Amino acid sequence: MVFYIKTYFIALVIFLFIDALWLGFAARKMYREQIGFILKEQFNFTAAAVFYLFFVMGLVFFVLRPADSWQSALLAGMFFGAVTYGTYDMTNLATIEGWPVMLTVVDIVWGTFLCGITAWLTYYLTGII
Repeated sequence: MVFYIKTYFIALVIFLFIDALWLGFAARKMYREQIGFILKEQFNFTAAAVFYLFFVMGLVFFVLRPADSWQSALLAGMFFGAVTYGTYDMTNLATIEGWPVMLTVVDIVWGTFLCGITAWLTYYLTGII
């Protein structure tokens, strides 16, 4: 149980930090330009918090729990990110009028990177903390 709690909180901090940099600085303008037509005026922090809490649970359970090396954590994390972000983006591309293909590609690449680096760093840090 200690493994899950420690791993969860390490992964949550890493994931939130990296994603906040992406959303707050690197991609903010891109998202506004690409999907501003459907963005809310007021950000729903509760929904975002629930997403992050659940998503990191999935990362811990499906990626970090079975990982037996930093390489397997990295590759499984990348795969998890590609599948989860791909599911979201391809569903939007299929169902939302005007959903940009370029945003789909960028977001899937981002999710692949974000989950891979989070899994790798978490695996490393759980071994030394």
